[in-house]
Amino acid sequence: MANYKLSEAAKNDLIRLHQYGIHKFGETLADTYFHAFFDQFEKISEQPYLFASVDVVKPEYRRCVLGIDSIYYRIIDNSVEIIRIIGRQDFRL
Repeated sequence: MANYKLSEAAKNDLIRLHQYGIHKFGETLADTYFHAFFDQFEKISEQPYLFASVDVVKPEYRRCVLGIDSIYYRIIDNSVEIIRIIGRQDFRL
């Protein structure tokens, strides 16, 4: 599969997480964590069924955990759509 796209909400989540990381941990660590998301997106797109279904949250959604954040996505045709990136502090989809 190896194809993914980010929703606008997911893009905003990444920006928010990066800004928070810079403020809390410094630019170097924030950048490292930020880039780890893109590595994880690639992994999700290559093996989208590897991660658990979370139909109780929303039908057809799956979840992958990275650090303390959860990446919510769904499989559409031959692609993966990254819907949201939610930390334990802001669990809303």
